[in-house]
Amino acid sequence: MTDDGITRLLAMLDDLDADVDATIDLADEIAATGGPELLPRLEAELGRAVEERNGYARELLGGVVAGVGGTGSLPVLVRASAVDLGDDQDGLAAEIVDLVQADPKRAEGLLRPLTEDDDTSWPPPRPPSSGR
Repeated sequence: MTDDGITRLLAMLDDLDADVDATIDLADEIAATGGPELLPRLEAELGRAVEERNGYARELLGGVVAGVGGTGSLPVLVRASAVDLGDDQDGLAAEIVDLVQADPKRAEGLLRPLTEDDDTSWPPPRPPSSGR
């Protein structure tokens, strides 16, 4: 999957008349086939959804970020879910739980620092670059 797929998905999320099933199918396709090079854009768009208070887009983009980023995306997903948009977050919560269960040891290492961080603001701070 390329940036073109993300662009199509974003257009569908912004179109009130877009077919919901087709939108979900495209999100699932990106989550299953997207590479890590897509994460910066996906995380930025997830942030836009949170800032615009769009629970539907947060839910779908959170699933895509989880699919592409795996367990490593947990801090971003938890911070995105910490913003109260008044929705039930069932899908996003399930994505987070699935990632934790897939790799509990790594999840603990990623999430424990969040329990000691009073700053749950969006966007989340970026970890320092490792130079790789």
